[in-house]
Parts: sequence; C-alpha cells; structure tokens
Amino acid sequence: MSDDRAAFGDRAAFDVRPVDLLDPDQEQAAQEWIDVHAAIQRDLFGDRGSAWTLEEIRGFVRETDKMRVALAAWRGTDLVGALEVHLPLRDNQHAAMLWLSVLPSARGVGVGSRLLAEGERISAENDRSTLMVETEWAEGGVDAAEGFATSRGFVVAQTVLRSEQTLPADPAMLHAVAERPGAADYAFESYVDDMPDAWLEDRAVLQQRMSTDAPADDLDIAEEDWDAERLRASNARSRASGRRVVETVVRHVTSGRLVGFSTVSVSRNEPHLAYQRDTLVLREHRGHGLGLRLKAANALRLMEEMPEVSAIRTWNAASNDHILAVNRRLGYTVDGYSREWQKVAGPSE
Repeated sequence: MSDDRAAFGDRAAFDVRPVDLLDPDQEQAAQEWIDVHAAIQRDLFGDRGSAWTLEEIRGFVRETDKMRVALAAWRGTDLVGALEVHLPLRDNQHAAMLWLSVLPSARGVGVGSRLLAEGERISAENDRSTLMVETEWAEGGVDAAEGFATSRGFVVAQTVLRSEQTLPADPAMLHAVAERPGAADYAFESYVDDMPDAWLEDRAVLQQRMSTDAPADDLDIAEEDWDAERLRASNARSRASGRRVVETVVRHVTSGRLVGFSTVSVSRNEPHLAYQRDTLVLREHRGHGLGLRLKAANALRLMEEMPEVSAIRTWNAASNDHILAVNRRLGYTVDGYSREWQKVAGPSE
C-alpha cells in the first residue's frame, strides 16, 4: 500500500468524471476506459485474460432493455480507474451490476472506494436495492479483492469456476459422445452466425428459463423476460459487434419443440478463443445425457467451421455438479475462479 501511495501521490489528486462511450468526441477516453478493464485481466491472467473490446461494449450500451453508465477516474490526463453501472430496465429492476477496475499503480489511495461510492449513488438514484460485483483470480492464486469487498459490506453470493477445453479435441471422442445410442426422441440441429427465424420463439423460452433453471445460489435475481424480438435484437447486436456464433439445439421430436441449447461465440479481436455463453436443457427433459451431447456436438461444429479456434473458455457455478462433470468428460480443465458479491441496500427515499 505504501508503494502505491508513493507512486500515485496524494489521494486528492484524482477526479471522477462520466465517459460517454458512444460520443465520437470522447473516443480516446472510451478506449482508455476499456483498456483499464483489459489491463486488469492481463494482471490477473497474463495473456489468458478475457477482455471485451470497445466495439462489443458499445453494442451493450445501445441496448434499450438495459441502461449502462460509465465513469472513469483520472490522475491529471491519465485514466487510472474505470466503472460501469449496469441497470436492467426490463427485468430485475431491483438490481445494479458494477464493473470496477483500478490499475495496480493507482491502488491504495481511494480510487476504487470513490468509484464504488459513485456506483452506489447512481444505483440508489435508480431505486436499486441489490448491488452486485465480481472478483476474479487465477488457479493457484488468491482473491486479492476479497478484503476490499468485505470491508464495504459485500458478501459472497456465488463462486464460479473458469475452465478451458483445448481444441482441436479428439473428434472420435466427440462423435462417440454426441452420437451415443439412446434418447431416440431427441434430434440435434445447429447454425453458424444467424439463428433461423423459426427457432426464435422456442429459443426465447429457453433463454428465459436460463435465468431460472441454472444455479443462482444466493444471488438475488429474478426470472428474466425474453421474447422472440428481444432475442433477435440481442443476436443482431452481437453480430454487429464482430462476434461470430456457433449454436447447437436439441429438439424433442414428438412435440417438435426445442428443449435445450449450447452456444459459443468468437470475437473478431480473439479469433483463436471461443467463449461458452449458455448451455441449458429444460428440467423436464433432463436425465438423457442431452447436455453432454449438446456440448460435444457444438464443439464438433465449431472445429469444422472455425478450425483456427484453439480453446473454448467457460464459467460455471461451483455448485453446478452436473455441468462440471460434463466439462471434465469433455476435457475441460480449471484455470481460474470468480466470485459474485452482493450487497443489499435500501432504495432511495
């Protein structure tokens, strides 16, 4: 802490201002803002950090069902701290998600505390009673932000494992898993980049069930509100930001309905890394090994369509024993952890 103080100087020598990520006149500030978040990933994971691009974040800012407020801390002309306050507008209107990063050289002088206070102020002004933040650390390390979070009233609501599957995986193994006998009443289909319109209604149901059927542990979150148009718009924004998508679904042959899905996306900025987004099988269709088969089939399609991808990265709740067993079966190994922290406050009067 003393070294940080010496490097950074007087705690009063910084100020906090909003950043409009969509304003062309603030292009440099916006890029430096996202660079701070990326720098923290490099500090935590080296070249294995997971960083959003500014283009991708701008896609999120343009969403009409969420409001995102960006703030930054400057020391003179140097941007040293970044905060995003994410406020859902369509569902979970009691919650605010905070994304807070401070450069290592700027710690110990109140930058994080000041940004957090601004985030709590914005949340209170928007009548949010539950605040959520995330901390991360690499395998073999410790959660260096634990003291900061606990001293400010946050408690752990969920622990998450970060894992990777190296590609190309053994295609014979993946085919054996994806095509294993049994569950004849189910069929698998997939797409690359553009979701078929005929899927939208069923997929919107699955997306909504993702918010209720996946383990939430102690997180204070409610069911999300999804329909075909919201899903269409979300997919369009993802594509516009430069992300490619590979998705496999499972169809219940008797009813003709989609009952499960698994999706990965690949950023134009990181063409060698796929991010596992969601995997879900409806509770009423579990017990047939469909989740394992979905992920295997999707990995095969990804390897076929994008052979340059060398790994799939995923995050799963530590309490989700089933999907963690699926991952181990497919060769995923744990390389990091995160915690979802929560603080229940009172809405503004």
